[in-house]
Amino acid sequence: MDIKRFYQDRVLDDSVARQAGFNPYYPLMQTGLHDPVIIEGRPFINLASNNYLGLADDPRLAEAAIEGIRKYGVSVCATPIASGYNDLNAACEEALSHFTGLQAALIFPSCYQANNGLFKMIAGPEDLAVFDRNAHSSLIEGIRVANCANRPFRHNDLDHLETILKHSEEYRQVFVVTESVFSTEGAIAPFRQIYDLCMHFGAISVVDDSHGIGVIGGSGRGILEYSGIKDFQGIYTASLGKALAVNGGIIAGKYSLINYLRYFTSHLIYSTAISPASLKALLQVLRIIDDEFTEISRRFWSHAKRLEDALRHLGYSMTDSMTPINSICPGNSIQTLQMAKYLFREGVLATPFIYPSVPENNGRIRLIAGANLKTTTIDKAIRIFEKLFKVVHEMSVDT
Repeated sequence: MDIKRFYQDRVLDDSVARQAGFNPYYPLMQTGLHDPVIIEGRPFINLASNNYLGLADDPRLAEAAIEGIRKYGVSVCATPIASGYNDLNAACEEALSHFTGLQAALIFPSCYQANNGLFKMIAGPEDLAVFDRNAHSSLIEGIRVANCANRPFRHNDLDHLETILKHSEEYRQVFVVTESVFSTEGAIAPFRQIYDLCMHFGAISVVDDSHGIGVIGGSGRGILEYSGIKDFQGIYTASLGKALAVNGGIIAGKYSLINYLRYFTSHLIYSTAISPASLKALLQVLRIIDDEFTEISRRFWSHAKRLEDALRHLGYSMTDSMTPINSICPGNSIQTLQMAKYLFREGVLATPFIYPSVPENNGRIRLIAGANLKTTTIDKAIRIFEKLFKVVHEMSVDT
């Protein structure tokens, strides 16, 4: 035992940020998700948040949240299984199950907790979890905690998945795990085909729809609507903190499974329930999507298309996105942080992904233009990217 060694081994290696001359993480936000946002006293174009529908600063949500606080207080100060479950929880779970087209839903403090807590309740040493190698870390960590056999399949590769399933007959149960929308690139999983393979081989499909719910599908109901799947036989998870503009996460699916998880998932029953303000605002969000999704989606798709067209015309290397996510591919970690640095200097807040979040030399700058952004804001952002392209090109040549 060595206390000094313990702390010496746990010092942040920030060499990449020092080489790039910029650390883009934990920016000090001084406003809500307005247009513009204020960071360290400066106005910024916000292309970094997951506020797809632009509802996070909608006055209707603020009023709903205030109503929740007035009736229930700031916190329930209890886990749901004790005294932290009220009629708002029940109303939100019912509304979410209706919204997703599933029998029942269970609300967690975050989708990360939902994904982390799910697999140890459904899988064991006799089971196999097959997961898309680009799946979110919360899914992969949850699988590994479950102590089941696990194997990745190549990203969105149906042939590879089918081959694995064909050779997995010795397992008691196989789970096939994917995201619906892959957040660093904007690709959508071929989920209809994945689900059909699961049904053919008797596997349970598990899909994280965090970047799909409220965004894809004809009425914004996510991957199941987008894929034309009814009477879903699998397990569904999603974040409530992206397009749905509040916080928390859900697991949804068959009533019997959700009822089982309600009593046995430690990540739920030992965590204080999410606030009444968030629950009340969530009900308002779902009503707004029902009434206004067509118009709201027109705005965020328009912003995304204008950005993509401009960036491709300028010559930026981009991922092939099928969603309102536009991701630039600057190169290695240092090049990625340097691009983020230049954008920050010019007043654009974007999200850089570097190793190990993405493969080495495969950095990403993710851009999400929420529906609340003004057209003039998108115009300004495009002018900034035009100005920076020469610098970005020189960075690539020098490296």
